[in-house]
Amino acid sequence: MENKNTWEKYTAEQVEACMTFNEGYKNFLSECKTERECVERIKADIEKAGYKDMESLIGTDAKLSAGDKVYRINMNKGVVMFNIGTDPIEEGMNILGAHIDSPRMDVKQNPLYEDGGFAYLDTHYYGGIKKYQWVTLPLAIHGVFVKKDGTTVKVAVGEKPEDPVFFVSDLLIHLSQEQMTKKAATVIEGEALDIIIGNRPLIIEPEDGEEKDEKDEKKAAKDAVKKGVLEILKDMYGVEEEDFISAELEIVPAGAARDAGFDRSMILSYGQDDRVCAYTSYIAMAHVPEVTRTACCILVDKEEIGSVGATGMESKFFENTVAELLCLMGEDGAMTLRRCLAASTMLSSDVSAGFDPTYASAFEKKNACTLGGGMVFNKFTGARGKSGSNDANAEYIAHLRAVLEEEDVNFQTAELGRVDLGGGGTIAYILALYGMNVIDSGVAVLNMHAPWEATSKADVYETERGYEAFLRHAKRVR
Repeated sequence: MENKNTWEKYTAEQVEACMTFNEGYKNFLSECKTERECVERIKADIEKAGYKDMESLIGTDAKLSAGDKVYRINMNKGVVMFNIGTDPIEEGMNILGAHIDSPRMDVKQNPLYEDGGFAYLDTHYYGGIKKYQWVTLPLAIHGVFVKKDGTTVKVAVGEKPEDPVFFVSDLLIHLSQEQMTKKAATVIEGEALDIIIGNRPLIIEPEDGEEKDEKDEKKAAKDAVKKGVLEILKDMYGVEEEDFISAELEIVPAGAARDAGFDRSMILSYGQDDRVCAYTSYIAMAHVPEVTRTACCILVDKEEIGSVGATGMESKFFENTVAELLCLMGEDGAMTLRRCLAASTMLSSDVSAGFDPTYASAFEKKNACTLGGGMVFNKFTGARGKSGSNDANAEYIAHLRAVLEEEDVNFQTAELGRVDLGGGGTIAYILALYGMNVIDSGVAVLNMHAPWEATSKADVYETERGYEAFLRHAKRVR
């Protein structure tokens, strides 16, 4: 069974619509390189589409009903949005769920030091990465300092043409005979992923008429590059070295999302896992003004490290927010909440590994997804013997086939690599714990988890169309 390439099916008008849609997506990728930046952008976009902040309604006499649209933000790193439908909420929701965190390097709490005439920031990598891919690249710093008085200072350096960039050094080839004998997993150690942020020492000139003191000169010379960087940080952001303790700074590849290929059919960018599914999910919510079943979109943090913590999918934030929604709808009660969640239908919006002919042996070709093949469904995830898997029911998949065919959405099916080799997890199994039907669906990605990942514009566009069809037409499948 062979799936037709999406580009072959498109009319000239559809090609134009696809290209236009992806310009917005590229802009999102370029502007949103952290969870906080994603939430800020998403909040602005969905408010334009008529969504209101739930926090302003909770604890008031406000009542929500069909047609109302609300959202709630979780610690500036996650967001849940609802478009209330005409069907009773107890009969379930149609849910899109994606994550907005991506592999990167995080700056440690005591990070700044000097060695050999360089100032460094000590880092701890986040998520599954090939460490050797992160050396000698231009890097940017994004995040926040939060001072003791609660003031938040935003940081984004390395993206504008006039900005400096930062980098992790690597050993020159002439001296790397020993390094080249190491395995790929250890050729660059985690503790070697410290970024160089300066090289010019701070020069302290004596006051007019003041004699130089040899002891003072030696004292001034110690860590002078580090001190120079601290002076710059103080001038730019008003922060001191101790403010790193309460900072969240992420090191990401510098540069905007770019068209790839002479035909401009692909996008090369950092963070497409999983912001490609996050963007298409919340845009689909904005594009569907009226629904029968209540539509919901969950965008969470921490998926790359196991969905843990207060901002991960394992948190009770989503469940608590649904409970608050029911209360605002006058549908309060534990059983209503349980019935609503169990009757819901979900697409776990996450990426899949696109077939790469250069590494064909890692895939089972007829069960691999291809760039240009359309929206991807992964019936199951997990590893080897489906360990840690969410395995979708055949009845549910059949229903989704009918939904997508009704809207002429091009889709394909896949699994994550060869049976004894591949595997991975998403947030799907967490939502499945409520008893709802869940399947992974999203976009095929080449170079997944690398600093620069590739997707097909046609797949991005078809996925957004597929999410819209799901929100409009999906029903509970028993």
